[in-house]
Amino acid sequence: MRNLLADARLEDPCPPTLPPFSLTAEVTPVRRRRILFVTSELTDFVKAGGLGDVSAALPRALLAEHDIRVLLPGYRQVLKGAVACRVVGHLPGQAALPPCDIGELQLADGLRVYVVICPELYDREGTPYGDDAGNEWPDNHIRFARLSLAAADMAAGLATPGWCPDLLHVNDWPSALAPAYMAWRGQATPSVLTIHNLGYQGACPLGSCAELGLPEHAGLPESMEFYGKLSFLKAGINHASHITTVSETYAREITGEAFGCGLQGVLAQRRREGRLSGITHGIDASWDARSDPHLVARFDARRLQGKRRNAEYVERSFGLLPGRGPLFAVVSRLVQQKGIDLTLAIADRMVEAGGRLVAIGRGEPPLERAMAQLAERYPGRVGVRIGFDETEARRIYAASDFLLMPSRYEPCGLSQMYAQRLGSLPIARCTGGLADTIVDGVTGLLFREGDPDSYFEAVQRALNIHRYPELLNAMRCKAMEAPQYWSKAVRPYTRLYRDLLAELPVSVRR
Repeated sequence: MRNLLADARLEDPCPPTLPPFSLTAEVTPVRRRRILFVTSELTDFVKAGGLGDVSAALPRALLAEHDIRVLLPGYRQVLKGAVACRVVGHLPGQAALPPCDIGELQLADGLRVYVVICPELYDREGTPYGDDAGNEWPDNHIRFARLSLAAADMAAGLATPGWCPDLLHVNDWPSALAPAYMAWRGQATPSVLTIHNLGYQGACPLGSCAELGLPEHAGLPESMEFYGKLSFLKAGINHASHITTVSETYAREITGEAFGCGLQGVLAQRRREGRLSGITHGIDASWDARSDPHLVARFDARRLQGKRRNAEYVERSFGLLPGRGPLFAVVSRLVQQKGIDLTLAIADRMVEAGGRLVAIGRGEPPLERAMAQLAERYPGRVGVRIGFDETEARRIYAASDFLLMPSRYEPCGLSQMYAQRLGSLPIARCTGGLADTIVDGVTGLLFREGDPDSYFEAVQRALNIHRYPELLNAMRCKAMEAPQYWSKAVRPYTRLYRDLLAELPVSVRR
């Protein structure tokens, strides 16, 4: 079997890379530090992408060692949820940023969540970032500057009597302005900015400085000016104590022109300074084929009969004919970044070679239509559902033989790890976190170039592997054991927090 696995591997699909330093050393227990985790999404209430999942899982995993609390905008979904929210403080407005209340709610498992209550900004139908038609809110710069300023105020000891964070951990552009507000005020609280996706930078007109309450020098290139606009994300990169990305490979990729989105220069400088590192995500422990209540039948790596029952359910649900070829799956946002157009480009060849395809997701309307048309062209061979449902998604992972992830870039990716845990082998481009979490020919399949031919070569390898059940099952076993849960993935964060807090002058340590 070892030879079969070796034969299935693509020779050196991704040259090995080493980060410039290590965040994996053992952590000595210290006093529970107060961490404010600032996010625009929390799956418990509202989610637009992977940030919501991470924001729900990472703070919970850190609770064992830290007094960590979450700060979230007071969206309608949050304030009308089942958990009662009590007002604990009030913050004044600044420039065009309206005043707000700070609410607090405690979830059943003990996680405390602070809420920025400002109905004129957040009490709306739609997603965290736009309306139900997919249009971004025109005042997003005001909405998320308000979130960032609230975080900076809380770090200054305002609004939450009896609890003041020792460190701020902000996420992506919606909260990236918080370290800048603190720096402009001279606050000493250290901060971590995690970049989940560099492609979204929170740009707004250069003339917005006044309404956001920014100093004049905020509009300079060394602060947050970016090609004639203001970039929230650039402000965070320039002013946070440390920047992390969500995988080691992505931390390296974004310092180059191909993936740097115009910010590669400042990111390369932060890496040279030792202030940029990659910490690969874990996944929630609920992703376990032996116990997942969402599944039609449960199974484990050695006894896979339950996987077949999930496949039968998905075949019925999506109108697929039973087949002897592999079942490929797409569980994804239907957007260009995810390479959905590449899947469409090879779909004819994949079906003609005996594969079947099931897809679930929502995204860009042209890609939604193209996926729906593909299903119409191949009834019984392709099933597509526009939308998303957690239970259906998990059953698709558990049912499928291979998950398709031809992403043009993928900072970390969670879907490949979800699929692995449920016995589906990811077929993915060798980029970002996909390169860090898939061992080619062992726990999935990787391809280098972002073009249809390179992609289809990997699919052809999958078709060949499917003809050898012993090899396929051996790879499934390896894949199901591969992803790490958050309980282990959090250790580098604990060490990073400790190091940043140790750098504070003794006079300002709490």
